[in-house]
Amino acid sequence: MSDKKADKPQNFELKIQVDEKVAEGTYVNFLSVFHNQAEFVMDFGRMIPGKPEVKVLSRLMTNPIALKQIVRTLAENLERYEKAFGPIPVEPPMPVPKGLIQ
Repeated sequence: MSDKKADKPQNFELKIQVDEKVAEGTYVNFLSVFHNQAEFVMDFGRMIPGKPEVKVLSRLMTNPIALKQIVRTLAENLERYEKAFGPIPVEPPMPVPKGLIQ
């Protein structure tokens, strides 16, 4: 016989700490993603109009399960945003400079 208390996930309060430098944030408008069976690697960067370079400002690495949870969380928040502020217009994608396609 299983213990019903042991079967239920325990609720807890998650305390998130953000140091001052991270709290300032970093503006990005470029994302490159590559992956293998075990992990996803995401390079976030900034493109300046008229310049062919992208400066990568942060590289995030995670596993497929965490990435799926991140994507789900982003989709839910995007939906809430559009319900509150209206649809976000989607322009045609910017052309990708040669050498950035993986």
